[in-house]
Amino acid sequence: MSTFFKQRRAYYAACLFVGSGLVSAEAYELYSTPEQQLNFDLSANFGIFNSKKAYQQTGTQTAKSHTWREGTLKYGFSGSQQFSNASVLDAGLAWVSTATWGDGDAAGFTDGSERRTKLEDAWMRWRSGDLFPVLGQHGLEVSAGRQLLSVGDGFLINGDQVSFGQGLADGVLDRGGAYYLAGRSSFAETAVLRIGGSEGWRSDLIWLKSDNRAQAKTELYVGTLEHAAEQGTLGLTFIKGQGVDKKYADDVQLERDGMKVYSLRGQGNLGVEPLFLSAEYAWQDKPSGNNNAWYLEAGWTFQDVAWSPTLSYRYSRFSKHYDPLFYGFSRGFGTWYQGEVAANYAGPFNSNAKVHFVGLTADVSDKLGLGLQLFDFASIDRSQGDFSGNEVDLYLEWQAHPKLTIMPLVGVYKPKKSAAQVGSQLAGNGRNVYSQLIFSSSF
Repeated sequence: MSTFFKQRRAYYAACLFVGSGLVSAEAYELYSTPEQQLNFDLSANFGIFNSKKAYQQTGTQTAKSHTWREGTLKYGFSGSQQFSNASVLDAGLAWVSTATWGDGDAAGFTDGSERRTKLEDAWMRWRSGDLFPVLGQHGLEVSAGRQLLSVGDGFLINGDQVSFGQGLADGVLDRGGAYYLAGRSSFAETAVLRIGGSEGWRSDLIWLKSDNRAQAKTELYVGTLEHAAEQGTLGLTFIKGQGVDKKYADDVQLERDGMKVYSLRGQGNLGVEPLFLSAEYAWQDKPSGNNNAWYLEAGWTFQDVAWSPTLSYRYSRFSKHYDPLFYGFSRGFGTWYQGEVAANYAGPFNSNAKVHFVGLTADVSDKLGLGLQLFDFASIDRSQGDFSGNEVDLYLEWQAHPKLTIMPLVGVYKPKKSAAQVGSQLAGNGRNVYSQLIFSSSF
């Protein structure tokens, strides 16, 4: 994998860890001693979006071009206290302000009137330091509170990111807008026990509960068992659905109460530096029957070629009643929102679909990365709607300043069916030209 995009994946991972309070990628130091630290944390995202076509996901959308803007601002405090045995107590408290302006998004989930400021993070964590040598440094960790959590590659759980606005269900599901930027991603209630370090055997025991009405306020128990080595990581995941708020649940979400999910996953290079491999198989046991989803991905970095390009291919398949749970943005564009238009507005939304993906990334310079992604979508059960089509996305990731990243993207999406033909695109099935420009900054 090319150097720039290795750095970008590290950046995305850091964003997740900041959300969960595990690290602080950027912070202003208010107080510091060898044992104590107090920081002020601030990050902001702003996006400008345009879609020539609109998508009928809400039942109220009109066939017109949409131009809108989204913004998120996260601000708060984090601190730590180190004890004599090198154990550490950390805590964080943060708020998020979100807004959407203009026409609202292309699917009609927001209408441009959304504004909200709300508590986002309120967590505390203890790490064991040298207290249990057999487990390694910080081999035991306990945390609780309002925080972002992810499991593996984010295929099943990667934060509580769905952020609808006033455009859907008469605003009942409104979370404050910023639908694409998803500024709210922390689970409302969590308790986590982590055993093991960064290498060898490790395990997580997690309880989480969402306060997101769009996720029917789902409550889950999660257990993982992983083995991490230099060549890669293999992991098992078990998820048990504990409950949902039936007032907000659709037919798929209602089955989360009591649902069991089993997953086997792996990721690494098998000791071959230019190689990247990733795969996961998830099987869901639900009252209505069993469903599954899986993917296989392989990539190769041409290290001796100019710009060190990385070429990758992935095939993913989601059965017709598969519940995508809390998947989210993890390794960058294309994971796990597959296609900027398809995954965010047109569909499919990681269910009832087969997806072919080809990606090409390159380091233009140490501050500029280039990416090209191609997607081919095919709906499995077309009686549920036919979201088959294809999409091409071209984007840049420019580190304009150590604290500012600028990401322009242009996408072309072509569905096979229009909304009048059981698809979702209004005003025919012609090509949609979509563009976005995102500014991301932390201080």
